[in-house]
Amino acid sequence: MLCYKDNPDVRFVQTGFGMGQFHANTLQALYGKLRAVTLREFFLENFAGDLEYHPRRGVLYLGLAAAALCFWIFSGPEVKFSTVPLVFGLGSLTLLLKGIFLLRKSSEGLGLTSSELDELSDASSRKSLPSVPNQAAQVVQDFGVGPLLLWPLLNVGKDIDHTWINPPRVPVFLTGALLFALSWLIRRLTSTPSEQS
Repeated sequence: MLCYKDNPDVRFVQTGFGMGQFHANTLQALYGKLRAVTLREFFLENFAGDLEYHPRRGVLYLGLAAAALCFWIFSGPEVKFSTVPLVFGLGSLTLLLKGIFLLRKSSEGLGLTSSELDELSDASSRKSLPSVPNQAAQVVQDFGVGPLLLWPLLNVGKDIDHTWINPPRVPVFLTGALLFALSWLIRRLTSTPSEQS
């Protein structure tokens, strides 16, 4: 499926090298090497693409969430609300949420169409686990989503404690964006060609 200007649903085109925006004449030159990806598919793959029932991974995520939360809780009072402890605190929330979803059998069909959900019960269509570097990058990406998306919660903390004058919103957001982007790049580089298509 090619991405033309008259198709407003398709915003990005996925190649073997990553994501980018292309014009129609560039697409015609690269025909056969591209796969059209909607913005919805891009975000579902990155945020909920691996939500299958995996109790071991769920326990791992819950353990990492507890460790990250402990880092924030046991930080000294003078540094508890600086950038690094806040990144760990917000990252622990997303790891906790993902761990809960990985422990639920009903999470396996999130983000799938009805036909894909019907094919899910077939044992031959189960996804195999990705490589260890790919899984580690996925954990870092899920950790980075916390500060990337939850940085507005720092405003709530400012409203609760009026002595906290200047929360580090921008450094927390940029740290989350950097973690997310680096781990996304590592996932793309360590995935097999069949996982990229």
